[in-house]
Amino acid sequence: MTDKHNDDNQEPQVVWAQGRPDDFDLVPDEFGGWAARDFDESEFDFEFPEMEGGDDGGFADDSEAGGDGARGEEARSDGASNDGDGDGADDEAAWEELAESYGFGPQPTEEALCTVAVVGRPNVGKSSLVNRFLGRREAVVEDHPGVTRDRISYLADWNGQRFLVQDTGGWDPNIKGIHAAIARQAEAAMETADIIVFVVDTKVGITETDEVMARRLVDAEVPVVLVANKFESDLQYADMAEFYGLGLGDPWPVSALHGRGGADVLDYIVDNFPETPRSTAVTSGPRRVALVGRPNVGKSSLLNKFTGQERAVVDDASGTTVDPVDSLVQLDQHLWRFIDTAGLRKKVKNAQGHEYYASLRTRGVIDAAEVCVMLIDASEEISEQDQRVLRMVLEAGKALVIAFNKWDLVDEDRRYYLDREIDEQLAHLPWVTRVNISASTGRALQKLEPAMLEALESWDSRVTTGQLNNWLREAIAANPPPMNNNRLPRVLFATQASTQPPTIVLFTTGFLDAGYRRYLERKFRERFGFHGTPVRIAVRVRERRKKK
Repeated sequence: MTDKHNDDNQEPQVVWAQGRPDDFDLVPDEFGGWAARDFDESEFDFEFPEMEGGDDGGFADDSEAGGDGARGEEARSDGASNDGDGDGADDEAAWEELAESYGFGPQPTEEALCTVAVVGRPNVGKSSLVNRFLGRREAVVEDHPGVTRDRISYLADWNGQRFLVQDTGGWDPNIKGIHAAIARQAEAAMETADIIVFVVDTKVGITETDEVMARRLVDAEVPVVLVANKFESDLQYADMAEFYGLGLGDPWPVSALHGRGGADVLDYIVDNFPETPRSTAVTSGPRRVALVGRPNVGKSSLLNKFTGQERAVVDDASGTTVDPVDSLVQLDQHLWRFIDTAGLRKKVKNAQGHEYYASLRTRGVIDAAEVCVMLIDASEEISEQDQRVLRMVLEAGKALVIAFNKWDLVDEDRRYYLDREIDEQLAHLPWVTRVNISASTGRALQKLEPAMLEALESWDSRVTTGQLNNWLREAIAANPPPMNNNRLPRVLFATQASTQPPTIVLFTTGFLDAGYRRYLERKFRERFGFHGTPVRIAVRVRERRKKK
């Protein structure tokens, strides 16, 4: 599409100071930022100011005159508010703001959903069956036992009936260590479920573990569905006969790999749902907090400390968490949804096996979260892995809080070196709140919620166009932009295009290099704050019109 403000038919350019938003089709530019191939002017609710006057730096003369500049924008907005509809919208917004100031914001949505727990010994195909129930690949699957460790809940829908499916780790009665913790999560799922799906392996037959688990499920208070997985051929019907000896009724032949028999099992499950589920589930409302960091920094321990129970499996071995584990946590002021993620050990393209899928799940959680709590092991040196996770959060444009965990292991000597590492490696993040905590002892955990609230408030904030242009006028007067191709670029107009994260678009007559954009970001934060959230500054370049 031809730019109506560009007679030379040249595409406008957008360069981002940091991060890569998903709203534009971006390509790397030669200055280390991002440039947009196409920029839709209809996204912004204002008119372009005419560019007339000399090539001196600063604002164009007509933007200061009040016709099409910042004052013209304010005049248009004031005029719109005088309409009948505008008054209603303003009144509604005022009432919502008043309600939120008194703590009467949007309440969490609770829904009475039945829970289906999928249990069994290791490597019988529980996660594959869960993916078949969901109709999408959510649970991490790999062809060796012990991939799933935690109790993971997924929202499923079958024939208009919504319910929760809980994937669990392999259960075994005679195990210790991390495997015992995995088994306890499976037992917790069986105790809270409305229907239990017991998965066995058709090819292997009945094992001792299957017999022990069946004896426990015979006396269960809820219906138990026996699923014989890995049923690939009709010739295996004879092999299924032995499963009647478990005393759990007719086995259902299913192939989770090929999808055979899954729909029949779902029909049976939905028909046997109780009228009143055991518990209600909060499906929406609480703000999402992602616990991110490299492996073995204490993300799962922090989640368990907040919940007051063994919600996530914790072990000294790094890489314990594979699937994201979410839990509702009531802190002092608000209800939050904390999501424990897998530690990012290496780049996604270099990861193999379940680490690859775990990294993808972690990236998806970061994209879906609103605020990220980045955990760093204070007892160890800040590593390249920590820097990589930070870059991932900044590219996603999420509100950020940095928590230095394991503070109880930090002595005086380590504090000295940690301060130097922060000055050297985190100097580009002066706007991030840093909290020193200990997930094992509970030290200073109460400081996390105020830091998250401050970051989210900045993440949602918007600056009016008039205030933004007044600030920009002062910033440019104090330090004009550098020359570009022997010409001094002029800044014509500025507006905040969006929030979450805050995005500032500058309309100029020439390119602004990365150093000057960082200067503008620093001055912007000095004036308006925006502590705890990344700020994206984009430059829209408009070429001069050729005189006829």
